[in-house]
Amino acid sequence: MVKTQNRPLSFNRSAIFCGLALLVSFPGLPCRAADDPLERAKAILARHPVIDGHNDLPWAIRESATAPRDVVAYDLRRRTAGHTDLERLREGGVGGQFWSVYVPFERVAARTQLEQIDIARRVVARYPDGLAFAASADEVERAMRGGRVASLLGMEGGHAIENSLGALRAFYDLGVRYMTLTHSKTLDWADSATDEARHGGLTRFGEEVVREMNRLGMLVDLSHVSPATMEDALRVSEAPVIFSHSSARALCDHPRNVPDAVLSALEANGGVVMVTFVNAFVSGEFARASAPLWKEWAERSQGLADPAARQRLRLELQARMPKIKVTIAQVADHVDHVRKVAGVEHVGLGGDYDGNDEWPEGLEDVSGYPRLFAELVRRGWSDEDLARLANGNVLRVMRQAEDVARRLQKTRPASTATIESR
Repeated sequence: MVKTQNRPLSFNRSAIFCGLALLVSFPGLPCRAADDPLERAKAILARHPVIDGHNDLPWAIRESATAPRDVVAYDLRRRTAGHTDLERLREGGVGGQFWSVYVPFERVAARTQLEQIDIARRVVARYPDGLAFAASADEVERAMRGGRVASLLGMEGGHAIENSLGALRAFYDLGVRYMTLTHSKTLDWADSATDEARHGGLTRFGEEVVREMNRLGMLVDLSHVSPATMEDALRVSEAPVIFSHSSARALCDHPRNVPDAVLSALEANGGVVMVTFVNAFVSGEFARASAPLWKEWAERSQGLADPAARQRLRLELQARMPKIKVTIAQVADHVDHVRKVAGVEHVGLGGDYDGNDEWPEGLEDVSGYPRLFAELVRRGWSDEDLARLANGNVLRVMRQAEDVARRLQKTRPASTATIESR
């Protein structure tokens, strides 16, 4: 046995400081994580997974050019042709997802809406090891603790209720937990952001829709609506609202984005803007250059029911999209702007994956959230504020909406209002 000579221990002060910091902030992680923004972002997302406000996977399955509506063929255990699968959800640190059960305005019918809900629910049921259906904040947290992606349903466009509060209630019973008041077209009771305004916001029946959503506990989603509709909904709603996939209009003057006047009103309401990643909503330059192609898509795709034909048109227009670089830093600018104007408790994320084709570099699919969080780390965001952004804010909104619903259901029966009576 060889004896070593006794000598004083030498200490590396910087290593000690780093180690102490990690014990507080990142227990169990290597020291380099304290200095590496991406490693720190991954560590934060491991503790606070993202709850994303909008993903169009059910529509991507319906529109699949090879096997339309076939949940089995669209295998999420493999890399899909779209932006979403189980592996990339894990890579992205996604712990909760509102799956959009979108129906185009020109196809509005209860049958189509029910089919979309069916597709979404069959997807969730097919992957019990990776996905878990959720209908409340408690169920979301339970799924995330179990390592599964909490799966909620969001209905995109109030045209789907066909002016019926009974239909609204039926969709809630099927698991829908938010409804975007409009999509691309103005309704009989609400003005859209991308169509002619006919009502100056919400009609009296539109206000009743919001009140009934409050009574049910269904989140009022104001993405896609006009600024006047936003303001009316904020005035009427007794529960916090959401914008499931919108960015800041001050940075990109697109009608789908949220004006500062509305952002300023969110503190009083308690709502949250879930910043989206679509190039046209992030970059004003891209929005202006691509506007003619979006208009062409709207005109040429209308009435084009065959998924393969729609896919060919999509690829044709995608090839003609402007080659303008959009960056993660620009998305972070929108997140920073919402935090600055509305407050850090009123910002979240809603990527809009599988619903568009043009993305910032590094955010091309659902695996990209750590890169966005790394950019925010570099900008000085605290762990606490990043946790709010990831899921804390939307969970708070869900709980408050649930509390409002419990209160209202004690005193207010289901509304019997019709659009004719209003």
